[in-house]
Amino acid sequence: MAQLSLGLIETIGLTAAVEAADAAVKAANVTLVGYEHAKGDGMTMVKVVGEVGSVNAAIAAATSAAGVINKVVSTRVIARPADGIEGMLYNADTRGVKTQPPADEAPVAASEPATVVETDVKAKESSAAPGRSQKTRRRTGAAATTKD
Repeated sequence: MAQLSLGLIETIGLTAAVEAADAAVKAANVTLVGYEHAKGDGMTMVKVVGEVGSVNAAIAAATSAAGVINKVVSTRVIARPADGIEGMLYNADTRGVKTQPPADEAPVAASEPATVVETDVKAKESSAAPGRSQKTRRRTGAAATTKD
């Protein structure tokens, strides 16, 4: 993170933030980190990273585009943020990206193949005749448990 610059634009409303993010990534060679909702007033902050010149151009384009939709509250470009800023940049409140795993942990596979397991389950008396059983399908792995 020491070489990349950080660009922030805070808007009123998600629509203006989406417009700002779209304009930023189209205007310059920057990477969209994601967006974060403030706790009040409908404010949304968009975060981008890249080379300092690219981030300046992206934030200028984002400010112009978002200003047409709604109010731009503030913008900021930090040329070389300190290493401690990463915790604020990649946090659980940021939507649109996955948080970075700690360096000492190996990354988890993106998706595991799902396995379908069928079992017989006694039906509840209210949903089926007494003594009859119904099939239940359960997915294991990355997929959630479902019942048919």
